Formats: sequence, C-alpha cells, structure tokens
Amino acid sequence: MQDPRGTDPRNAGSEPALRIFMRRLRQIFAEPAVDGQARLDTIVRQVAGHMVAEVCSIYIKRQDGSLELFATEGLNPEAKHKTFMLRGEGLVGRCAELGQPVNEPDAQNHPFFSYRPETGEDIYHSLLAVPVARGGDVLGVIVVQNRTQRDYGEEDVEVLENTAMVLAEHLVSGDVAGVNTAAEFSRSVPHVVRGQPIAEGLALGHVVLHESRVVVTELTSNDPEAETLRLETAVAELKATLDELLEQNEMAVTGEHREVFEAYRMFANDRGWLKRMKDAIKHGLTAEAAVTRVQNDTRSKMGRHQDTYLRERLKDLDDLSDRLLRVLAGRRSGHHSGKPLPADTILVARTMGPADLLDYDRTRVKGLVIEDSSGQSHVAIVAKALGIAAIGQARGVMERVDDGDPIIVDAETGDVHIRPSSEVIGSYADKARFRARKRRRYRSLKGKPAVTRDGVRIGLSVNAGLLVDMPQMEEAGADGIGLFRTELQFMVSQTLPRLERQTQVYRDIMDAAGGRPVTFRTLDVGGDKVLPYLRQTKEENPALGWRAIRMALDRPGLLRTQVRALLRAAGERDLKLMLPMVTALAEIDAAKALIAREIELLGRRGGPVPSRVEIGVMLEVPSLLFQLDRLMPMVDFVSVGSNDLFQYIYAADRNNDRVSTRYDPLSPAGLRALKTIADAALRHDTPLTLCGEMAGRPLDAMVLIGLGYRQLSMAPSSVGPVKTMILALDTGDITRTLNTLLAAGETSVREPLKRYAADHGLEV
Repeated sequence: MQDPRGTDPRNAGSEPALRIFMRRLRQIFAEPAVDGQARLDTIVRQVAGHMVAEVCSIYIKRQDGSLELFATEGLNPEAKHKTFMLRGEGLVGRCAELGQPVNEPDAQNHPFFSYRPETGEDIYHSLLAVPVARGGDVLGVIVVQNRTQRDYGEEDVEVLENTAMVLAEHLVSGDVAGVNTAAEFSRSVPHVVRGQPIAEGLALGHVVLHESRVVVTELTSNDPEAETLRLETAVAELKATLDELLEQNEMAVTGEHREVFEAYRMFANDRGWLKRMKDAIKHGLTAEAAVTRVQNDTRSKMGRHQDTYLRERLKDLDDLSDRLLRVLAGRRSGHHSGKPLPADTILVARTMGPADLLDYDRTRVKGLVIEDSSGQSHVAIVAKALGIAAIGQARGVMERVDDGDPIIVDAETGDVHIRPSSEVIGSYADKARFRARKRRRYRSLKGKPAVTRDGVRIGLSVNAGLLVDMPQMEEAGADGIGLFRTELQFMVSQTLPRLERQTQVYRDIMDAAGGRPVTFRTLDVGGDKVLPYLRQTKEENPALGWRAIRMALDRPGLLRTQVRALLRAAGERDLKLMLPMVTALAEIDAAKALIAREIELLGRRGGPVPSRVEIGVMLEVPSLLFQLDRLMPMVDFVSVGSNDLFQYIYAADRNNDRVSTRYDPLSPAGLRALKTIADAALRHDTPLTLCGEMAGRPLDAMVLIGLGYRQLSMAPSSVGPVKTMILALDTGDITRTLNTLLAAGETSVREPLKRYAADHGLEV
C-alpha cells in the first residue's frame, strides 16, 4: 500500500542501503594485491550479510559450458572447485540456460533441483539465482539460499542483479584473474575458425580488436540531477555523431546502407529508451550503470524472441547502448589502443553495429570478423556497401586472437585463419591475385551478350531495391532490373510514404534504368518485414501469415496509392508490376481489377498513361504449382522466387541455421517443381524469369538453363561469373544430361553436375 505522497513504505530507505552496498563492492575490486579467489570469497560474504542470507555462492561457467562452484559463504568450503553443474543441470544450470533469475521458495521440491551432498545444502529450502551476464553471454550464476521457505522480493533480486552486473564486467576485464575459465584458449598457435560469409571478398591483414563495451565501475550516485544531465548530454552527442555519419561520402548516397542508418537513428530518438534510463538514475544509479541496466533488462525480456525483426531491433539497442557508454567514457570508437590502424586492418569483434564500422578509416579496413551477425544484419549491409570482406557467426574468435595477429578472412568459404603459416599465407596471396584477374576478366565481358555455344540467348538482370543499386546494373552490364523490391522505402520511413514521395522514387529508378526494363514488385511487407507505423496483430507464424498480397488486398488503400505512384512515375513508358506471394487465382483477379481502376482514373484526369502495363506474379507458394495451366494465361509474365518456394516446399526456414541447410536446391524434388513451371510457361508462351539466389550461382544457373529458363535475375556481383559459365555452355547437351540424371532418381544431382562442369571446362 502506498502512502499519500506516492512512496511505497516497503522501499523506504532501500536506496541508501543499496548505495552503501555497491560502494563496498567497488572497494573490493579496488583493493590492490588481491587475487581473484580472494575477491570472490569477500563478495559472497558481503552479499550474504547484506541480504541476511545463510548462503551465498558464485558459480563460474567453464569452457565446456558446465558451472563450477568458485566461492561460497554457508555451504561446505571444501566443495569449492569440486562441485560442478552440467549444462542446464539443476536450478543453477536452468538459470544460466534461461539467462533469467530463478526464484524458488521451496527449491528442494522443485523438479529441476539437483542435490549435491558434498555442499551440505540439504537444510536450505529457498533459493534465488541470478545470471552473471555481459552482452548476452552468461558467464556464471550468483545464488543465495535460506533455511526458511522464502519468496525473495524485488529488492533482493535488484541487489543480486547489480552484483552480477559488476562481477560480469570485472570477469571480462580480467580483474578477477584466473577465474574466467570459459575463455582459456591458446593464443600462440595457428587456428582456423569457421563462420558464415556475410559480405563477399578475401582479405589478408592484421587483427585490430574492436571492444564495443566499456567497463562500468562507478555504479551508484548521490546526485541524480547531475547524472541525468550527463545522460542527456551524451544522448545528444550520440545523435549528432549519427547525423555526421549520414553525411559521409559512402552514406550520403541513397542506398540500403543509408536506409539502415535512418532506421538506426530513429531508434536513437526513442523516448521510451531515454525514460527508462532516467528512471534507473532516479533509483541511485550512475548514467553508465543506468544504460547497462536498461540494456540488460531489455535483453532479458526480448533475447529469446524468435521474430527476426525484433532480434534486429534488439541488436540496434545493444549497439546504441554500447556506443552511448563510449560517449559517456569519452571514447570515440571501439578501438582504444592508441596505436594507428595498420594499412591492412582486419577488425575482429564480438558484436558490432553499422555506426561502429564507420568509425574506422575505411581506406585501411580490409576485412571484418564478428562472433555474431548474419548476412541480413545491418553491419553486413554496410560492409557490402563498403566492399569489406566480412564473416559472421565466428564463435570464439575473440578468445583466440590478440591485437596485431596476422589473419586471413576468406568470405567465400567462411574460414578465418588465425596466425596462419607461411604456406597458407602464400596460398591465399595467390588466390587473391587470381580473384583480381577474374574480376578484370568479368569487367571485359560487360558489353558482350550472354549467348551459349549453341546460340541460345540468356537474359541476365539484377535484383535491386534502392536507387544506389542502379549504377551497379550498368557496371555489371545487366539487361535490366528483374526484381525491384519496393518495400524498402516503406520499412525505413517513420510514416507512410506519401504519394508524391513514392512517385519521385519510382521515376528516379526508371530514369536511371535508361530504357531498360524494370520489374517492380508491389509492397511485400508483413512477416519479418514490419512497418513501424502499421499496426499488426502478433502472429504465431508470421512467414505464413498476413503479409504481401494478402495485406495489400485487405488494405487496398496501400496498394492503390502505390499503383497510382507507379503509373504516374512511368508516364508514357512501359510499366511492369509483379504481385508477391500469390496463393490463389482470385487474388490475381482482385489485384488486376484494382490496377485497372487506377489506370482508368489516371486517364480520366488527363495524366499520361503508360504505353503498356504488364502484370505478373511472383511464384513462391507451392499451391500455384497445381494451377499453372490456368495461371499462365492470366498474367503477362511469371517470376519464380526460388528462395521462398524452396523453403515452403521443404518446410525449412531459410533464416534458421539449424534447418536452412537440411535440403539441397539441386535435389530432384525441387528441380522437378522448377521444370514443371518452365514447361507450363513454354506451353502458354508466358515469359519466365527466376530471381532467387539460385540464379546467381554458376552451377545452379547452369541447371536452370538446362531446365528451360532463359531469363535470370541476380545480385550485380554474380553477373560476371554466370555470364562466363554461359559463354562456354552447350544448352542442348546440358538439357539432355539433366533429363537423364532426373530420370535416374538420384538423391541429389549436385556431384554429377560438378563433374559435368569440370569435364566441359565450365567455371562453376
């Protein structure tokens, strides 16, 4: 019950007590000539005394994921370094696995309780465990126990969480020497770490460690007003630096990388984020501790969410929080050794935001290795724009390297070679020279049409989504834009883009195409593509939910405005519109009727009407495979979206690392589906394109041509390699070979086709 002044009497006086306790913790870590074990022993005594707990214990995670009892007050002291919890074992292991507090009044009767007789804990009933975590990584667990059955309150949880936060920072910084056994790796021998390529390239150089976080040592303050002012000043500086980054040459050009920063900057202006940090300061924390507390709380609540969009937003929050901590500490970037960057810098980071990458001199950064991050992450998008070879998901790389170590980044295979031998360096130097020669050869093919040895012309287009992509179409020598993703400008805007803005964007794209065809895919949002200004109900399976054409037909105002903008932008030119994720023929009829009304309305108002409007569908849902003979006559063209089509055929989420590689695109089931589509398009004389990732891989493109595909759309960087393969290919021969392989009932035709390519001198 609260008193008339709004203060809960149960919390009266708790803030000063917490400040005193936190001050004592700082003193423990400040004491000179004290080893790590002694520090931990002192901490458990202090926590037990402050919380009136009969037991306080600290478990530290080992390299194999188990938890070792390192310090205890109340349990048998002989159990230290002899008691281990396996990964996920007991309530302590459960706390580490969940990354969340575990509060049990009667722990011994809990089904997850794991009794350790050597500890003498059989007389204790209540248990509170809190993870010791930093940046999402759980380093250990701190536990209190009592004999009585006790439900620990919010104040108790807060004390343990603050202790865990301080302990985590010092564990990572090395102030508790000899304790962080999970990080014990050799730093002197050659090593190879396998990750995932997120930005194509090859780089040889020397390691520069990026430390995104600063160690927060001052946690409590008696002057909330001064700390609030420090926070507000730092947030203002953070916003100013983001504005500066957007004005730099690489970012000033419109592009996907710029859209990332626009969204990133929008997140920095979130009022709720600032309010939560200010509220933490009111409870006695410093500005730095408030930033860390809000960051940890948000990660605890959202860290296990499976939604792709929310995971990226959480990464944005982590990046901004780390950047804000550096501003408060007076550091400009994550590189703080004071030494100038080497000319062949390879950045190695646990995690990195897009703004962090731009803090470095781009003329010196040749490669990037990150323990986190996927090919769809924001830092990956910026790395691609800057031409930096990058690898993500390189687990454990930070523990294996030191500043200045020689390193090789192979962003084709995903291999990171740490302290490589002279033989490996020589081999990769040859590979780098070979890549440079191939790039020069690809450029020489720019003006040459893609015609096979037996005279079959193959159209090569590129996929795009931003105005900055248009020069790449020209540089690659592509025939046009096979897929223009219109949703990107919607996704990064704070409000729904108005008709005039959409019209200008589409007009600029058509002008930049210089008369070459551009296929505009209508708005494909929903699922993991969330518009911040469009209210959507949470869905259990958004990839199969209310998205793309379904949303467009349910909200016809969105589609009508976009179609109107596209018609105006085209003027008297031809216009190609493609409908995404069509599952039923009735959806095509409804969309065509809406488009026809907009064309009629434009004509009545006296505006220029496109000379021709072609309407096609993106075939990416298996249901259309059983309606092909009715579908083909209804549309002007069909584009196969092989990425989604295959993930739906094989029921394997392509964004899920555990299942994305469980099927081979060159397996007979998928290839027969693609051949069925190609045969139907040929019967009805319907133009057919494939615009998935398959089109950009020379071996896969060879197979597609054998199946009957004559138009392919891919990333600009893939045009050269695919065209090189086409110029050496005999269409008739590969068609006969492929038909024989499919008739033979092979599980996968990949290996036989690799042998075919090698035997016929095809570069795949």
